[in-house]
Amino acid sequence: MSEKETFWLGIDCGGTYLKAGLYNSQGKEFAIERQSVRTLSPYPGWAERDMAELWQHCAATISRLLRRTGIGGENIKGVGISAQGKGLFLLDKNDKPLGTAILSSDRRAMEIVKRWQQDGIPQKLYPLTRQTLWTGHPASLLRWVKENEPQRYAQIGCVMMGHDYLRWCLTGVKGCEESNISESNLYHMTTGQYDPCLTQWLGISEIDPALPPIVGSAEISGEITAQAAAITGLAAGTPVVGGLFDVVSTAICAGLKDEYTLNAVMGTWAVTSGIAEGLRDNEAHPYVYGRYVNDGQYIVHEASPTSSGNLEWLTAQWGDISFSEINQLVDSLPKAASDVFFLPFLYGSNAGLDMTSGFYGMQALHTRAHLLQAVYEGVVFSHMTHLNRMRERFTDVRALRVTGGPAHSRVWMQMLADVSGLPVELPQVEETGCFGAAIAALVGTGVYQNFSDAQQTLNYEMHTLTPDMNAHAAYQRKYHRYQILIEALQGFHARIKEHSL
Repeated sequence: MSEKETFWLGIDCGGTYLKAGLYNSQGKEFAIERQSVRTLSPYPGWAERDMAELWQHCAATISRLLRRTGIGGENIKGVGISAQGKGLFLLDKNDKPLGTAILSSDRRAMEIVKRWQQDGIPQKLYPLTRQTLWTGHPASLLRWVKENEPQRYAQIGCVMMGHDYLRWCLTGVKGCEESNISESNLYHMTTGQYDPCLTQWLGISEIDPALPPIVGSAEISGEITAQAAAITGLAAGTPVVGGLFDVVSTAICAGLKDEYTLNAVMGTWAVTSGIAEGLRDNEAHPYVYGRYVNDGQYIVHEASPTSSGNLEWLTAQWGDISFSEINQLVDSLPKAASDVFFLPFLYGSNAGLDMTSGFYGMQALHTRAHLLQAVYEGVVFSHMTHLNRMRERFTDVRALRVTGGPAHSRVWMQMLADVSGLPVELPQVEETGCFGAAIAALVGTGVYQNFSDAQQTLNYEMHTLTPDMNAHAAYQRKYHRYQILIEALQGFHARIKEHSL
């Protein structure tokens, strides 16, 4: 490696791992370093993260990456960060972490969201925010802190989300990055600013002074401090850009740029995204909108925490079984032939707040292979809930691009193609979070004029799977029965509520 060779650092803070990757100006990955991060769950439904520990892990991961590759901090020309959206990372009035961070998968604010739904607050917010109300939104979590930890609430000095906090640790500059804060229920989608009406309606107007400036994804929002340089190995003064909500990062890496292709992200969350040229009123569903990285464009998506995290939990309970073994077991069975169903609602639901996870239809003749096949099917069926709604908005979709861990399973991806009836395209990008963050840094430091320019230049391989239409018919029959089962269980929960009144 030449001493003059330059790199851009992309950091990705996900639900399970924090990753750091180095890329050259042509987007070629040079090296990746990974560090597992803990999710704390002191009570059922809670999902927290120790903020000091997260920063320590981030700094150590960067340091290990530079030491292992032998690249000096002076060779890094820009830094970007991609992270989970939503959640709540608080600093106190002395710029110290205020308790543990709360992640987007946290459900402690469930009763608050239900109360807001009864009061018609979501309908009041939606025309301004273009968001649904979810337990993991900063707004919901702030209201929970206000009601349950008033002393902590009174100490709030700054409201952030995951990559905002890590960027502050690196630069000492506070800000909320636009692609993320635009989906917080604190942001007016048309004006592109905070709106005090929103916090007033949500009963949290006290936090208005704690909302930091909004920064663009590729906007240089700070530089590496001497303190951060000393523990990471980066050079003081290295520019750090705003960064990206990880769903946006994935959409960039999937090559989304128009209304003909959708992106399905499969991780803890099931997300289906598309790119729109503007906002629409009176749509068939309350689609979630967010600011995209190109001027005048929005990312539109449907999402719920109902994806492959369910498989990770299940296999953790079973013990040592590899992903390749799981794929072999699922592939050994006829398609859509089993009567076993799985509801992938361990971390939340897209079929009502009360719905939980479980298997249905098991008999003694069924094996572990049948259960695993049912998990694969249940996750795909849950994704179809979002995909079908999105296809009502994006009526000319020709292909579905898939990213996330399941994209490494040809069996699972063929199932998704067969169920959806769409060609499934698999971008050969290993770490979309790191790569997307690095692209933001490349744009921010002037290597590319904008994200469209970067997408056109940074080409990568794409694998395509076409649907088996015979299997499609069989899966449609089973998917219909899955929907009937959901409806029956919704009736069960309604009856339970009636009897508890």
